[in-house]
This record gives sequence, structure tokens and C-alpha cells, in this order.
Amino acid sequence: MTQTTNRFFDELTRMMTDAAGAAQGMRRELEAIVKAQGERMLREMDVVRRDEFEAAKAMAQRAREENERLESRVAALEAEMARIRAGT
Repeated sequence: MTQTTNRFFDELTRMMTDAAGAAQGMRRELEAIVKAQGERMLREMDVVRRDEFEAAKAMAQRAREENERLESRVAALEAEMARIRAGT
């Protein structure tokens, strides 16, 4: 009887181990499917990627700085022109 019980438990254990392995495989497959669907949806929504956003943000910052530099240069030139006109 002891040998029969052990064989029963061995088979039960093997079946549970196989079931756990199958469940883990199904989980990985489901995660891959969900990830692929999410990526597909984002592509279709034309959502900007993070690196593209950061590049555009840096470009806008440089443009703002250049604009401020040019504004101060134009103001200085206008002041110089006003001084020259006032002198004539």
C-alpha cells in the first residue's frame, strides 16, 4: 500500500509540475501578445516616442535661447541707430 500511495503522489506531483509549467508558458505568451497589441495601438495612434520628444524639446530650448540672443542684439542695434540719428 505504501508503494501505491507513493506512486500516486509521484504522479500527482508530476502532473502539478507539468500544469504549473504550462501555465507559466501561457502567461509568457499572453504577455507577449498584450505587449505586441499595445505597441501596435501606439503606432496607430501616432504617439511620439520619448527620445523624439526629448530631441524636439532640446531643439525648442536652443531656438528660444537663440531668439533671446537675437532680441538683445536687435535692441542694441536699434539703440545704436537711434544714437546715430540723434547725433545728426
